[in-house]
Amino acid sequence: MPCYQWGPSGGVRVVYEYATTLANRGHEVTVVHPRRLKYVPRQQSNVYQRARKGVRWLRELLSPPPVNWHPLGNAVKLLFVATSDFRNIPDGDAIFATAWHTVPSVLRCPPTKGKKCYLIQHYEVWQGPKGLVDATWQAPLCKIVIAKWLKEVGLELGCQDVTYIPNAINHEIYRCAQPVEGRPRRVAMMFSREQFKGSADGIRALEIAKERFPDLKAVFFSAGRPDGSIPKWVEFHRNPPQDFIVNEIYSQSSILLCPSLSEGWGLPAAEAAACGCAVVSTDNGGVSEFIQHGITGLLSPPGNPARMAENLCKLIKDEQLRVRLAKAGGTSVSRFSWDKSTDLMEDFLMGVTGG
Repeated sequence: MPCYQWGPSGGVRVVYEYATTLANRGHEVTVVHPRRLKYVPRQQSNVYQRARKGVRWLRELLSPPPVNWHPLGNAVKLLFVATSDFRNIPDGDAIFATAWHTVPSVLRCPPTKGKKCYLIQHYEVWQGPKGLVDATWQAPLCKIVIAKWLKEVGLELGCQDVTYIPNAINHEIYRCAQPVEGRPRRVAMMFSREQFKGSADGIRALEIAKERFPDLKAVFFSAGRPDGSIPKWVEFHRNPPQDFIVNEIYSQSSILLCPSLSEGWGLPAAEAAACGCAVVSTDNGGVSEFIQHGITGLLSPPGNPARMAENLCKLIKDEQLRVRLAKAGGTSVSRFSWDKSTDLMEDFLMGVTGG
């Protein structure tokens, strides 16, 4: 089962989880990382964007492609290729596009590469023009969506036959190793320069909360570099290993803040909830899979730092409420496991391949 993907993102982690679990069950799985796409969707870009893409492509061309940011089963084959030309892709029973801009390459593959499928992990209009993104949804591919709100998007775009398979978390890794009670006033947040991740709103909400609670601490983690917007009082970790995130960030924090304007599913929030953090999030689509306002966490409208700060302060001053929501959130995410989701993935693959 070849699939395309590259780069340390939540979407890649999902691909790697499926690849590992399927390979452990005896399936032959190849994850293909092309250095560049042969069939790049045409979209307008300014000189600065083109220059950034050129620099990134040159850096990737000259540097080795290590994959050390997420565990991968030994049975999974990693294939690093120059381009996404079908001649670089092994034959298989099914082939997956894993992001909107990989769809053209999959569509041009001959039947020997397998049944053409599309793992839709977000409505990626934040990354590409809406018309081009919508066209990938409407392409003749067997589609999986990871969240119920994405299935609704598919129906609005006229995609009737879309399979829902929810994301999950690895409960052997993300688990509550420290008591929920008595945790410090410390808020964890994943930082990103991507505008749709809402980090500027999260920072503003934290600043408002710190005015009311001067002893409040915060810790950010990110795969990328920090910028000047991060307050000096915030602890920052760039590209920390997985065990550090679990043991030193999630397990040592009382609240996880998710300020995103939109989330496909919300992996960090789910993982933090499994580790005992109470979740304060925007109502961004993805987290609604496991967070209900006032029951398993607190939600506020996207793009409203004041409301986010209000929810933060509510939990900071009310320890009983924080503990109750943290425990309820942990119970909620316990329903999602990679074994269950892989069962559904196997059923999907059997159905589309006739195997």
